[in-house]
Amino acid sequence: MQKRQIIETRDEELLEYNRYGKIISGLKWLPLSKDEDLQHEVFIIRFEAESSSSFHRHNGYEEFYVLDGELIDADGEVFKKGDYIKFEKGSEHSSFSKKGCTLLVILYGGKNEKIEC
Repeated sequence: MQKRQIIETRDEELLEYNRYGKIISGLKWLPLSKDEDLQHEVFIIRFEAESSSSFHRHNGYEEFYVLDGELIDADGEVFKKGDYIKFEKGSEHSSFSKKGCTLLVILYGGKNEKIEC
């Protein structure tokens, strides 16, 4: 089929995570798809052990599926392999992984905004 693209993610090298203009240590990602206005974006992100995301606000919606490992949200909620999590527009949080994890992330309706604490 000519209008199909297959990305063999297991063969792709993950990149330094720099979504907010600065590399976040311990996070790596693989962008998979996005539209020109960043109203829709899909990527894989890997948290190494003892790493965390920046505190950020969702200007759109964020959903993610935990492919492996565990992720702990700022409120202490633990997300495990097989969990599918949905954050509403306007929500704010950061996440931490004690042992490491990999997520499939779907953003739509606007990109996230880093919040300086």
